Amino acid sequence: MNPDDLIHWLKLIRVPGMQAELLALLRAHFGSVDRIATASEADLAAAGLAPQAAQQLARSDAAQLDVDLRWTTGNGHLLITLDSPYYPDLLKQLRGAPIALFMRGQVATLSTPQLAIVGARNPTRLGRETAEAFAQHLAACGLTITSGLAVGIDGAAHRGALKGNGLTVAVCATGLDTIYPREHRELAESICDALVSEFPPNTPPLKFHFPRRNRLISGLSLGTLVVEAAIHSGSLITAKFAADQGREVFAIPGSIHNPLARGCHQLLKNGAKLVESADDVLAELGPLAATLRDRRPAPAANPKEESAPPLDKDYKMLLDALGFEPTTVDQLVARTGF
Repeated sequence: MNPDDLIHWLKLIRVPGMQAELLALLRAHFGSVDRIATASEADLAAAGLAPQAAQQLARSDAAQLDVDLRWTTGNGHLLITLDSPYYPDLLKQLRGAPIALFMRGQVATLSTPQLAIVGARNPTRLGRETAEAFAQHLAACGLTITSGLAVGIDGAAHRGALKGNGLTVAVCATGLDTIYPREHRELAESICDALVSEFPPNTPPLKFHFPRRNRLISGLSLGTLVVEAAIHSGSLITAKFAADQGREVFAIPGSIHNPLARGCHQLLKNGAKLVESADDVLAELGPLAATLRDRRPAPAANPKEESAPPLDKDYKMLLDALGFEPTTVDQLVARTGF
């Protein structure tokens, strides 16, 4: 893309409400992106652009555009516009698709089959381990794991994909010159596959940016897996986006005593696919699953497990008393008599 065209796109990206449908209407009126970007405020208003948006486009901040332009020249930095052959097909199908994506990483990653894994920011230890294990296995099977770089389940999903030597996509709610949350800077640096945002540089982590990010997480993916989520959570917003976008929604059930399982249970009541193993996800992804199943690595042998001595009677009784729920010492005493 030549510098003039790039500047035109960067001007359009910063216009409030500029999404694929609005761009199509303006193109029908003006004929091309360059004519839209160089039109007068009066002409833009006559074409139906809201007054504030028309004013911002016609009076673009040259200093900010220079910052945006310099970001695109960074190593591994890309601007993927709607006209680019690298713009993800699944995302292009969405109502309200962004007109461009800022990206750091390998552009081919966006065209790989993706599964979103999302969940609570303050998960239980088991939830975190489950997300990481699922991501590791599914990434090793060939699915790209997509999430939002948040603390909790998101971070566990990214780490699991990296452990599985697979691909992972982090969709950000800020400009890519800012890593949020700060504690995930090291994780972000380890994600060489794709960091993606529809927000230009210098965009802070504002509250209303996160639902917009969530629609991209689900929109890039064939399906969304929710590991743990409270009833009112961003993860359920992502799952709703996935359902509205015609994508699969998966949920892992949990204990009825765990408040972070209630969101998943609500999804299951509303028709989400119940997931007990990674194979449940692969099976629901149709023809793709068959291809991926053939690529799964054989489980590694564990000689220590195979040669482990049987538990003595007291230890077995104690293990049985633990069950599958968090259990207090007093409960163990009552159940075992020890």
